Amino acid sequence: MELKSVDAALLQKAVLAAAKGLEAKKEWINELNVFPVPDGDTGTNMTMTIMAAAREVAAIENPTMESIAKALSSGSLRGARGNSGVILSQLFRGFTKEIKESNEITVTSLANAFTRATETAYKAVMKPKEGTILTVAKGMAEKAVDLATQTDDVIEFLTQVIEEGDYVLSQTPEMLPVLKQAGVVDSGGQGLMQVMKGGLDGLLGRGIPFDAVAPAAANTESAKPKVAAGSDELSTSDIKYGYCTEFIVNVEKTYDMDEEQKFKGYLESIGDCVVVVSDDDIIKVHVHTNHPGLAFEKGLTYGSLSRMKIDNMREEHHERLIQNASNVAQTPETPAEAKKEEAPASNEPRKPYGFIAVSIGKGLGEIFKGIGADYLIEGGQTMNPSTEDMLNAIEKVNADVIYILPNNKNIILAAEQAKSLVEDKKIFVVPSKTVPQGIAALINFLPDLSPEENLENMTSEMGRIHTGQITYAVRNTNIDGMEIHEGDIMGIGDSGMLAVGQNVNETVLETLKHLVDDESELISVYSGEDVTEEDAAALVEKVQAAFPNCEVELNDGGQPIYYYLLSVE
Repeated sequence: MELKSVDAALLQKAVLAAAKGLEAKKEWINELNVFPVPDGDTGTNMTMTIMAAAREVAAIENPTMESIAKALSSGSLRGARGNSGVILSQLFRGFTKEIKESNEITVTSLANAFTRATETAYKAVMKPKEGTILTVAKGMAEKAVDLATQTDDVIEFLTQVIEEGDYVLSQTPEMLPVLKQAGVVDSGGQGLMQVMKGGLDGLLGRGIPFDAVAPAAANTESAKPKVAAGSDELSTSDIKYGYCTEFIVNVEKTYDMDEEQKFKGYLESIGDCVVVVSDDDIIKVHVHTNHPGLAFEKGLTYGSLSRMKIDNMREEHHERLIQNASNVAQTPETPAEAKKEEAPASNEPRKPYGFIAVSIGKGLGEIFKGIGADYLIEGGQTMNPSTEDMLNAIEKVNADVIYILPNNKNIILAAEQAKSLVEDKKIFVVPSKTVPQGIAALINFLPDLSPEENLENMTSEMGRIHTGQITYAVRNTNIDGMEIHEGDIMGIGDSGMLAVGQNVNETVLETLKHLVDDESELISVYSGEDVTEEDAAALVEKVQAAFPNCEVELNDGGQPIYYYLLSVE
């Protein structure tokens, strides 16, 4: 097949096929993560990013190059999750800037678009690292410029560009020793290659149809419990499980009646109002839970996810109460004082400062609220919040200056991207890479300092914190000279693997040996949701005995995935 140019209708097909091509390989990409922790999320983040864009592109009935460019750029920017998702969105942003005013795309305009995409993505990353998705994008852009003078066939052009991308990807372990140690190529680069290959399939008319899951789009409202009249009189404390979580599993692994019962049983163990409906190769899921990420993780064991939706029922309930109170306040019988007291916060004067923290786990959430966080975004390792989530949080915090605490290195770029999209508030992203760093930063906020001075002070103070994370390995690998087997307990520090063992408590103590020095005064231990109070208390006794010169404090973190989070200062 020979193709001299691509019009808007064909580009729309290519974008949708690219999204499905990435989604089909999502789990495979997740497994390429260097650290064998149960949070492989590169494939998930990139898929959710491109799917946010693809839904907007799919909704265009009479596509033009300009309308597709706008949908692709806007959808991916706001839907971007994780570092890989943000970089992918920036690649789309640069690409669309080049093609939006064209009537058709040729190999020349493609070469220019690939070059601009790469330049835009590199500029978005403060310290670009070679051996990553950026390197793969750059390699393809350079090849595209070279090929543009040799052929005018779009199919031949893209085929050779993709071959070059695969070659550059294969060389990423030579550029990043950590990839070579783990025996994997860069996961973000692999994701980008699936986007490219899916897009080419779309141009050839053989891509996976984007509406392949259309039957699953049936309204799931019936799955939600009906609200009885007068239920607004309930308090939010009556809502045991706060997040209405819905998603669809596109079945890719064994799923029979026994597995369905196991799936339902698991969902009932973490929530209520469980509805699981199986329809051929699609599972529709509805559950009320305090940990949506756990429901998603379980769903991922059966296949890829789509149509993910989370509603904070406590927040919605609270807003309804405020609205009802406001409506009542407008009646002649209501005193003026009551009207003022129940008025929505948005009608009140802005505060000078506000704080948004990303956190997962009831205990950690309470800690952040207790030290001044105005708004919590549910998320972390298993569920990186999107740029859109950040923007929604910013909108709800009524303050002139807002500090965002990402508390995860894979969320910082999404926060920075949200910052760039806000005009009516001054946003500062505190580069906290762990929850303990975020806690330390917020505690050290000083209202008498200027916003810029506070950012510097908070960043400096959190830099004194040494953190450790205790979890388990999901596969065999070798990192930092340590041989790791599936099921091993790992202690991961700020700069890499610190300890590997068979016992949680012993691994904690070994990890702390790398974190504690002669200047250390305080060890904070945050227990996970699967750790009992007795086990946590026993661990603290051992830690205190091992490090008698430090004060040891125990906090109920409630975080999933990690048995313990450790903080030393």
